Amino acid sequence: MLKHRVEGTHKSLFIKITHNKMKQTLVQKILAKAVDRDFVAVGEVVEPRVGLAMSHENAALVINQFKQIYSGLDLPLKVWDPSRIAIIFDHRIPAESKKTATNQKLVREFIKQQGIEKFHDIRGDEGGICHQILPENGYVLPGTVLVGTDSHTTTHGALGAFAFGIGATEMASVWALGKVLNVEVPASIKVIFNGKLQHGVYAKDLILHLIGKLTNQGANFKVLEFCGSAIDSMDTSGRLTLSNMAVEAGATAGIITPDAETVRYLRQVANYQGFIDMVKADEDAEYEQIIEINVSDLQPQVAAPNHVDNVKDIASIEGTPIDQVVIGSCTNGRIDDLREAYEIIKGKKVNKNTRMLVFPASFKIYQEALQLGYLEEFIRAGAVVMNSGCGPCLGIHQGALGDGERAFSTTNRNFKGRMGNPDSEVYLGSPAAAAATAITGVITDPRKFMEEK
Repeated sequence: MLKHRVEGTHKSLFIKITHNKMKQTLVQKILAKAVDRDFVAVGEVVEPRVGLAMSHENAALVINQFKQIYSGLDLPLKVWDPSRIAIIFDHRIPAESKKTATNQKLVREFIKQQGIEKFHDIRGDEGGICHQILPENGYVLPGTVLVGTDSHTTTHGALGAFAFGIGATEMASVWALGKVLNVEVPASIKVIFNGKLQHGVYAKDLILHLIGKLTNQGANFKVLEFCGSAIDSMDTSGRLTLSNMAVEAGATAGIITPDAETVRYLRQVANYQGFIDMVKADEDAEYEQIIEINVSDLQPQVAAPNHVDNVKDIASIEGTPIDQVVIGSCTNGRIDDLREAYEIIKGKKVNKNTRMLVFPASFKIYQEALQLGYLEEFIRAGAVVMNSGCGPCLGIHQGALGDGERAFSTTNRNFKGRMGNPDSEVYLGSPAAAAATAITGVITDPRKFMEEK
């Protein structure tokens, strides 16, 4: 018999968990299916079939490793299944250097040679950030294994896939074999979010609060399985935010059981009309830990420099001057995120001492925001609207910070140098908090600009 501590907003207690080796978590169920078995045990090493393999510009590294696998073999250079490979240019788009442009050219040539159709470039009708492109195009399916050469591949667990990041060499072997080698079945931490979020508090606040409790290593090599009444009432956009940032607690993946909202999103948004595997964990599945949080009293949260787990109630750091506000990214660049910012910024101006950059997560979202008047209002307020892509999030190009400057961003990381300058600071929060901060020029509780609903 095992004992695991349960953290609540106002209380702590212990729940006893009994072991039953035939009862499986959601991820165990998915991995068992991917190796054609009824059961896989935590800690067992398996080689699951891959439903989708994703890369972005780092596909150039994967191609190099892929060619090395075939060197010396009298075999044609051919990926295992071009229909199950997706490549999206998003980290450095448009190309910022000769080296990047040349690598992108090489990737485009490889894509043509291999017949890979799930390719999204800078074209305005199909581009965007990989972790938005995959779900909105119906590439992510519940009950499947999804791998990507990006740590935030965890995003796609929001739709019930076991999604995790791998390296270029591992991806090259996936391209050759169609399976991931030597995957240790991870234990899961069950996170129960109950209650109702207050007006002005969002999924971003929820995941920051959790990371603050767990720390940035609290879920190392584990899966965060999210559930509870707050998840049941949350739309897919919010769920994507939760799973996206699961990796910031060290988790291998963040996953949510597919439900009616998952089906709605796949049918109506992603226009996927095929079979949907409504996989779920067994009722008596064994979890390494169960965490229960009542979200009803949660306040807007901010991750202060220089760690994502340095989380504080926004009230404790209000008034901190901010030089640049960034709204967008794979974490918070969807249409509801832009709407939250728009409702605060409309009719107002960005503070004269602050810059505001907006990066919609995809061109589909960009076009919708344009039609709804959001982008026009951002521009009128003094913001700069950029093309859909990763932008300043990873510090390669677009929106760099100067020495000693501070940013307030809706992105997912704030370690020293993340946005390109180790002599700057990054605060993380919701789009609503970012918009309020852009208006005042200092970190501001967004509820000060909201009418109660």
